[in-house]
Amino acid sequence: MTAFRGWDLLTQAVNHVMNLSGNTLGGAVNRYSVGDRPVSQVMGEFIRGMVGKAWGIALTMTCVAIVLGACLSAPLAASASPLTVAALPSGNPISNGKALLRYSLPIENDTLRSVQGNLEQMSNDLRAKRWGPIDKKAKKAQRTLEKKSAELLVGVPDSFMPEATELVSQIGTGLEDLRLAVDDRDREGIWIKRNEILDRIGAIEESLVTEFPFEVPEEYGNLPQLKGRATVELETSRGTIQVTLDGYSAPVTAGSFVDLVQRGFYDNLPFIRAENSYVLQFGDPDGPDQGFNDPKTGEYRAIPLEIMVEGDTEPLYEYTTEEMGLFKKLPVLPFSAYGALAMARPESNNNGGSSQVFFFLFEPELTPAGANLLDGRYAVFGYTISDKNGKPILDKMRAGDKVISAKVISGAENLLQPT
Repeated sequence: MTAFRGWDLLTQAVNHVMNLSGNTLGGAVNRYSVGDRPVSQVMGEFIRGMVGKAWGIALTMTCVAIVLGACLSAPLAASASPLTVAALPSGNPISNGKALLRYSLPIENDTLRSVQGNLEQMSNDLRAKRWGPIDKKAKKAQRTLEKKSAELLVGVPDSFMPEATELVSQIGTGLEDLRLAVDDRDREGIWIKRNEILDRIGAIEESLVTEFPFEVPEEYGNLPQLKGRATVELETSRGTIQVTLDGYSAPVTAGSFVDLVQRGFYDNLPFIRAENSYVLQFGDPDGPDQGFNDPKTGEYRAIPLEIMVEGDTEPLYEYTTEEMGLFKKLPVLPFSAYGALAMARPESNNNGGSSQVFFFLFEPELTPAGANLLDGRYAVFGYTISDKNGKPILDKMRAGDKVISAKVISGAENLLQPT
């Protein structure tokens, strides 16, 4: 019975994943292979071998990982490469773009991170209406604030100290209001107060980064670099969204994108690929070129693969984490949030990206960090910060829809042009 229920769940998950172009489950799965055999055949043999054993959950998650890995292995290529199954991470992956941006900041303030962590961890409790754990986390954050308020401000520059002090006061008031909302079982009120507090915590955390944390290798000195963060607003034929770009984790990739935005490169370009629950790609210029040709040199601007790995102090360049043998390492900017923005590239060329980028549209419940084959192979350099990770607008986009205009609305001063 367990195996049968697991297969039911797997079938539902795969049908959701494979509903990209009207393919049936079997036909779509057979488009991908493990070695020289169709995925469906390998899955069938595996399941038949395991029926009757108490492996229901493990079996289901393994098969989901196999199928998702096959589907995600080549977002730009026509054919899939041999499959490597990624292990599912322990714990709940972060699926909110703003939260990922907060955690990716290169700072050291354990007290501030503790308060932040208690609030971030409320999300799953809120969905399940677990009022007790929510109140417990709010109490813990409030207690930390009361006992260690001075520690929250360690590292804040003098120029920002008055504003940071006011933000700490507002965080305290916000926690009181949040607990009142918990007493009233007001889920919407809790969401709003929680997000307001986290935005204030994020503002303090950003002030702690007083200088760029590493030197970009000299060989990329001919490319624009984003030495900090910037927010870009994309007006599309379906609505307007905002994306925050993280130059602390991907300065070359984000810098090139900001530079092209400022040049007006993306204005009036169509979305060339729009697959439900998969990717939304744009940035292919008119004509035969598949990327940006620098008018000064007449040469194609190629962007190296750039991935900051957790625990490292600077990005890994030109190689995937798999090629470097970092199989258990996760990127600081993973594909676990709907609306993640990443650099597109030919599957066979790590360093062949240029102007084409894509939004990742998979549901994070089906593609948690470490359970898809995009993490470590393609470079995320920003997240959609609009309401619900931009889902109300991005879900409507279809091939042929356009980016009407793109503009930098904050952080333009962080762009460093090559000399």
